[in-house]
Amino acid sequence: MTVPLRPLRIAAHTELVSLLLMLANLATAHLKPLSSLLGPTHGCAYLCVVLATWRLAHATTATKATAVVPGIGGLLALRRLGRATARSTGG
Repeated sequence: MTVPLRPLRIAAHTELVSLLLMLANLATAHLKPLSSLLGPTHGCAYLCVVLATWRLAHATTATKATAVVPGIGGLLALRRLGRATARSTGG
């Protein structure tokens, strides 16, 4: 049985983009309404990445630990999951 990684992929990209937008906002105008929108969006995406990774049965301990890294942890976890899948299928 294969587990779809699409929700994890969407959450990982949302986490990274929201972090980049928050940092850009902080470095430029620092608009409070934008911060109020992006902060919870980033936090929710981060939690989704961590929970989605930890729920995968075929995720190793290293992959689960990688998912905890803020910002890029989800993308790194997806990369590790892709390598593990390629190794297990022989491709």
